[in-house]
Amino acid sequence: MTSRETTDEENPAQAVGAAGPRGALARYRIMAYVVGVGLLALCAAMVLDYGFGQDQYTKIVGPVHGFLYIVYFLATVDLALKARWSIRGTLLVLLAGMIPFVSFIAERRVSHKVRQGVAL
Repeated sequence: MTSRETTDEENPAQAVGAAGPRGALARYRIMAYVVGVGLLALCAAMVLDYGFGQDQYTKIVGPVHGFLYIVYFLATVDLALKARWSIRGTLLVLLAGMIPFVSFIAERRVSHKVRQGVAL
């Protein structure tokens, strides 16, 4: 039985501790997915709050998402510094974490460009 090695593309968690852009990209990718899912959960909680008067979900999900966005912000800035992005590119990626579903799209594009060595 042969063991199959996974790549950073399949499992970014294995590169989280790596130095340089490789580790920064892995941390960014994980946080992009976490914040994307958290934002969708926040949207669902807001629908429950404003549509059905169930505010307990917003009180839980809101602060958690806020904290996770701060971690996403730090991971994005770390990657931007190591990959030498422009301020405009950095701001656009940061904005992607605030719009539902866009963080997933941005993560794919950012990953592709960083692997090619292209600055945003």
